[in-house]
Amino acid sequence: MWNMLVLEDACLLISRGISPKYLEAGGVRVLNQKCIRNHTIDYSLARRHDISKKSVKPERFIQKGDVLINSTGHGTLGRVAQVRDEPDELTTVDSHVTIVRPKPEFFYLDYFGFAAIFIEDEIKAAGQGTSGQTELSKTKLKEEFSVSFPTDFEEQQRIVAKLDAAFAEIDSAIFANACNIIKANEIFSQYLSNVETDNLPLEKLINIKTGKLDSNAMVENGEFPFFTCSREIYSIDKFAFECDAVLLAGNNASGDFNVKHYEGKFNAYQRTYVLTVVDSNSLRSRYLYFQLINALSKFKKMSVGAGTKFLKIGMIRSLEIPLPPIIAQDKILVKLEKLLKLSEELHTAYNGKARQLSSLKSAILAQELKGEAA
Repeated sequence: MWNMLVLEDACLLISRGISPKYLEAGGVRVLNQKCIRNHTIDYSLARRHDISKKSVKPERFIQKGDVLINSTGHGTLGRVAQVRDEPDELTTVDSHVTIVRPKPEFFYLDYFGFAAIFIEDEIKAAGQGTSGQTELSKTKLKEEFSVSFPTDFEEQQRIVAKLDAAFAEIDSAIFANACNIIKANEIFSQYLSNVETDNLPLEKLINIKTGKLDSNAMVENGEFPFFTCSREIYSIDKFAFECDAVLLAGNNASGDFNVKHYEGKFNAYQRTYVLTVVDSNSLRSRYLYFQLINALSKFKKMSVGAGTKFLKIGMIRSLEIPLPPIIAQDKILVKLEKLLKLSEELHTAYNGKARQLSSLKSAILAQELKGEAA
């Protein structure tokens, strides 16, 4: 027999986390939205909270069986992950994450995690607010979402065992595809690193400006590209630049910056660096673009900031790149463009395969949690 309950009735606790007082060491571990991805918890991305400045209620320390739900932000809201093992130290979550703790009289704990994954898409679609400020209210989560479950605990355990085995096999296939992408990127990086010539700092080779606009200055169906720190390119009705430029995102929550190359009329966010070549007979913009892609890992290590990581202009100016003669750059670019095409083809194939595997997960999950399995 199966039952269905709204989360308010199915759970002991539905609560947002704390507003942390951060410190570099000591205190207690605090998870944030970056830690919750692909239905897993990455504790390495957690930060530390100073418990002497702000206490934490005992119920807000996560425990085995809890489901964590990202509850704010466009593109992050709704992601869920379960605490499958007891944390190895006291751990809480920040105020952008909701702790959902199931009632043990209803659930074999691991089953509840899969039940939460099953309604993840519904949760993602339930955010309220304007773009970039999406919010999932606790009341909405408690009253408008339900989980279904067999009342027989042995049946819940059987379902968990089957889903664990199926998901492990699918995740292995996803990992294998991801490894192919990493290998392609490594070939790309190795080729750039093997350019043998003198290195020069960028301050001798380029001019650097930034945009002047807020990130929300975008308009739908605008005439010109609008570059922000997002990987996505937006549009706008007015341009401020008309040039051949390399655009470097100047801030990112986790230091995962990105680079773009564009020639023509465009506009830019105030924290996007617009890099133009001083002498195109000495440095190709496209060569600069590829060298900056290769330097992204360095920029991540160099970046500063507690909440959001950002790059200072001096970090860019001091970066040294190998600068062969212009004829050699052109030959290198021919090879790099071929590698870029290969990498993009692999990404396309990987993304397609990943979507197929994700759909397979969803189908298996739906079959089991609707009680339709043989």
